[in-house]
Amino acid sequence: MQLNALIAKQIVDRAKKIIQHSINVMDDNGVIIGSSDPSRLHHTHDGALLAIKDNRIIEINDAVASTLSGVRKGINLPILYDDNVIGVVGISGTPDEVRSYGELVKMTAELIVEQAALMHQIQWNKRHREELLLQLIQGTSLNEGQLLSIAQRLDLDLDQPRVAAVIKVIPKANETLTLEHLQRLVHLLEYPERDNIVGIVSVSMNEIVVLKPITVQQTIWNRQEEQKRVAKLMKRIDHECDFSIQMTIGDYFPGVIGLAKSYETAKSTMEICQPKAKSILFYHDHKLSVLVSSIKRDPWRAQQLTDPLNKLIQSDTKNVLVKTLRVFFEQNCDLAQTCELLHIHRNTLRYRLDKIEQETTLNINKLEDKIQLYLALKCI
Repeated sequence: MQLNALIAKQIVDRAKKIIQHSINVMDDNGVIIGSSDPSRLHHTHDGALLAIKDNRIIEINDAVASTLSGVRKGINLPILYDDNVIGVVGISGTPDEVRSYGELVKMTAELIVEQAALMHQIQWNKRHREELLLQLIQGTSLNEGQLLSIAQRLDLDLDQPRVAAVIKVIPKANETLTLEHLQRLVHLLEYPERDNIVGIVSVSMNEIVVLKPITVQQTIWNRQEEQKRVAKLMKRIDHECDFSIQMTIGDYFPGVIGLAKSYETAKSTMEICQPKAKSILFYHDHKLSVLVSSIKRDPWRAQQLTDPLNKLIQSDTKNVLVKTLRVFFEQNCDLAQTCELLHIHRNTLRYRLDKIEQETTLNINKLEDKIQLYLALKCI
């Protein structure tokens, strides 16, 4: 730990609230880097050099001051961190007048140094956790052993099975998304401690990624347990935050390398399914839509798949047949349930299905044709 001008200023500002005497802070080279008298900044203080060399309090009276460079009468106390002298704090004035303040100012300085060191460690951990998260979800060239070694230094357990979740923050109406919104959500995800690995992947894209610990029994992921955890998170957000969220949760793939696959499934679910505010979607429940989406990006295959359905759409001006087909598939091709939802007679449904077959030239009772119609609906 090294003193810098920012920490020195904090020490001076805090000490000035305790005593009325002039305060100086010197670094480990004896250079004044903080002072209540700006004219003394950047000068070498010989008294501080003595305090650093001998690790002792140096008192300077008029006689001593006349023999040293850059000093005035007062008292200089070494600042310790981890039992090492990292600088000096000086109080100007007659030693007899300021001696009683010495230990108090020294203690104040060392507390500020310890606080700064703790904040530095927290920021270091946070930065490196985010870097590790990026490596994990991007599937970098680092091997599993290297990733586990990095995680161990950060006190993270990568042997714990995890899935990736992608979260977007939705501000209230007429409000603009800010970094503070994202940081607030990150805090909620990290505390109380649940061993989540959290990172703001992209501020501009409003994307937070969480690698969430899960329970796996005989290679099977217990999604019901995760649904309960997510429900608790949503309640906390509703109670504590001025925003809502959209979340998609990817599938489970074993091993550290599987986290990149989990992230891809979560991200694709977010892109394809476009969840509404306060909605939580699991990739497992939308797997086919996500997988079929790749066909959309291939114009030739997409056209081949959707041509029959497009003919139906063109002829079905009132959207009756397309709606019937959609409900039919949503009810897993159950005729009775389809009739009940559409409030139509079974003969009417049979007539509509016959019309669909005529317009598309596909046989709805033939498995291959039925699958084509189903996938085509997913692609439009």
